[in-house]
Amino acid sequence: MDKSNGQVLLVTGGGRGIGAATARLAAQQGWAVAVNYTANSLAADEVVRDIRASGGNAMSVQADVADEDQVLAMFARIDAKLGHITGLVNNAGVVDVTLRLDQQSVARWRRMFDINVIGSLVCAREAVRRMSTQHGGTGGSIVNVSSAAARLGAPGQYVDYAAAKGAIDTFTIGLAKEVATEGIRVNCVRPGLIDTDIHASGGLPNRVRDLSPEIPMKRGGDADEVAHAIVWLLSDVSKYTTMSFIDVSGGR
Repeated sequence: MDKSNGQVLLVTGGGRGIGAATARLAAQQGWAVAVNYTANSLAADEVVRDIRASGGNAMSVQADVADEDQVLAMFARIDAKLGHITGLVNNAGVVDVTLRLDQQSVARWRRMFDINVIGSLVCAREAVRRMSTQHGGTGGSIVNVSSAAARLGAPGQYVDYAAAKGAIDTFTIGLAKEVATEGIRVNCVRPGLIDTDIHASGGLPNRVRDLSPEIPMKRGGDADEVAHAIVWLLSDVSKYTTMSFIDVSGGR
């Protein structure tokens, strides 16, 4: 039985970690979900299979969010198969190996900002074109996934990532004000040390364990704990909440 409620959600970077947990939880609450991935189709297809096995509606859709043409093609495929989205989770993002700023390259910075910032802006632009009442839409909800690094700065590890997430925080504030009268809410979740494989991609697979003593709660979080905050912000339960930030960071 299809449990969808007519709401359509796109989760970028939805094949693993926080994105996958968000896609699964949103589907349980009636969203039809488009699970975006860049290269790992197997992971995204597994999320889609899980959702469908539970009676939900989902599709996987490939696109590198740093490539505008791929994003436009992704939205066209979602439009054709699921309809115009009413929810967007800007979750796709990357870190890099830990380095001081004086060891980093411009090529690294461009990749960091192309994916983490420009990709989120392009996806949000396409979402607004579909959601806004000024464009004939019925409204919607955008949740940007930032990071506690935006507040902490990530010194000695990846200040470029922290700077990119700081841009996401500012973008959240500006867009929320811009579209508040057009039926669109824009909010942000800032995860702290969450036990996902993003840390291994930065060369620190044990980062959560190693830094847990610095967290007031003395443990890292898990993807499901972040997903619950994201899905709450997506839902009508939070219909008077916009331009807000939820830190899921154990007090750090």
